[in-house]
Amino acid sequence: MNLIEALEVLKEPVSPDRPAIRVGLACGFTPLHLETFLAAQLRQRMPGHGIEVVPGLFGDLAGNIERFHAAQCDVLAAVVEWQDLDPRLGTRSLGGWRTEDLPDIERSVELSVSRLERALRTSSSLFPVCVCLPTLPLPPLFTTSTRQASTHELQLRNFVTAFAARIAKEPLVRVLNPQQLDELSGMAKRFNLQSELTAGFPYQLAHASAIAELLAALIQNPAPRKGLITDLDDTLWSGLLGEVGVEGISWDLDRHSHMHGVYQQFLGSLASAGVLVGVASKNDPAQVEQALGRKDLNVAKEKLFPVEAHWSAKSESVSRILETWNIGADAVVFVDDTPMEVAEVKAAFPEMECLAFPRSDPGAIWNLLKQLRDLFGKSAISPEDRIRLESIRAVGALREAVSHDRGTVDDFLRSANAEIEFNFAKQPRDSRAFELVNKTNQFNLNGKRLTEAAWQDTLSNPSSFLLTVNYEDKYGPLGRIAVLLGRIEEKSVSVDSWVMSCRAFSRRIEHQCLKQLCERFAAAEIVLDYQATPRNGPLQEFLAAVAGGPLTAPLRISRNDFLGKCPALHHRVKELVNA
Repeated sequence: MNLIEALEVLKEPVSPDRPAIRVGLACGFTPLHLETFLAAQLRQRMPGHGIEVVPGLFGDLAGNIERFHAAQCDVLAAVVEWQDLDPRLGTRSLGGWRTEDLPDIERSVELSVSRLERALRTSSSLFPVCVCLPTLPLPPLFTTSTRQASTHELQLRNFVTAFAARIAKEPLVRVLNPQQLDELSGMAKRFNLQSELTAGFPYQLAHASAIAELLAALIQNPAPRKGLITDLDDTLWSGLLGEVGVEGISWDLDRHSHMHGVYQQFLGSLASAGVLVGVASKNDPAQVEQALGRKDLNVAKEKLFPVEAHWSAKSESVSRILETWNIGADAVVFVDDTPMEVAEVKAAFPEMECLAFPRSDPGAIWNLLKQLRDLFGKSAISPEDRIRLESIRAVGALREAVSHDRGTVDDFLRSANAEIEFNFAKQPRDSRAFELVNKTNQFNLNGKRLTEAAWQDTLSNPSSFLLTVNYEDKYGPLGRIAVLLGRIEEKSVSVDSWVMSCRAFSRRIEHQCLKQLCERFAAAEIVLDYQATPRNGPLQEFLAAVAGGPLTAPLRISRNDFLGKCPALHHRVKELVNA
């Protein structure tokens, strides 16, 4: 994006129905064009939203971070450069570059980094924080040649790297990846000395644009995809299984098919992070079973579920996999080496990301893996992520058991030996609860999404409550599967957000949630901020059953009416955690 394009984006109209996003921009230099590029990049990512970038004071990075508070901004972007850690590492200060100054510069940087770390930790308790590490070259103050790294230079970089590794562990801190910035903006095209000396703005325009693009991506973090469906022949491995046999397919250096092994390894990494990985292949199922059983496969066979191997259309396989996973097509990526198959699945599922596997181009495969990392990347892996596949299998076992059970539904649920844990503790940094609110569609009270700042602000309200729900039965644990967010108002409880994972359907967990609200807050009435959406049909069916009338907005359910309609609940309820 160039400066003219950025200014044109900022002229686009703002919707009065969409809240403005306030971004604190903390840096020690004059923000100038970086401020413009950041606002424009965010406008592109959040059409209709007003973007207000709030800059700090010149020359006081740490102080700027310390002064920002929740009333000023929804998110903080902190851009660190070397002169912020010690003015002598810039060009506007003439504090001395003598060899005897170098140890003192090191000590100064170490102290500055410690102050920055404290300030960022404090800020991340108020709102999300995105941090850009120094991007400009260190000045030529060292006694070694430019070809040889000075010990002082290495120590300075070590201070910054260690600092970044520490703050990146904070739940609401995201550190911009220097490697990604290197790819977008080469080191030789970053520093503008003339602009630094005349205006206090140290960047060339293209570099400022690159930083803004990546910061905007960190601020407006897209929801990660949940599942990947892969082809087998010339994708997971090289060769056509039906022609070369189980031993003829390959993924090794000797047969020039090593990148297929790298792809397998990448899928194994996704699976270990909780991504669902399924297979859609036109092949003989018996041969596929043997091939996936090879000991040298770089992704465990049990991590590939379900496996659809037959001669029908790929879109049919994809449809069955989506049904098994019980997730929408927009949460899934399809990968196949054949353009026609990619097009066929895309036509059947327009909202699905469908990608071609470039089997004969290792460089393109490498770029594909990077693209997949962006589609599936998330800041942290939760316990629920790690058990997702086991939960899907457990749901399948439950469905099979129900279909073969000759007793009543109550008999089945009674025998499931289910345990529910209700937790009313408000934990603003609970990333899993926030993720559920913004990703769940089918059992979603109104489809509303929350920004991280709005999430923090709601939980800081003394009258608000947060209820998170964990579930486990004899078919396996489902982990954290439901979240309710609302307010306590005298004898009523207002629920603003209520979501439940699709894995938890048909177990009467939703009934137990309403019962717990009534008991916990002695509520005579529960007021739900209900809105029908194209995708929350399961929620509508549940509410229609317990409301006993038309679904209105807001939807009011009296305690007595609900208890009169509530079916038998067979769960063991663990002791509630005090807020």
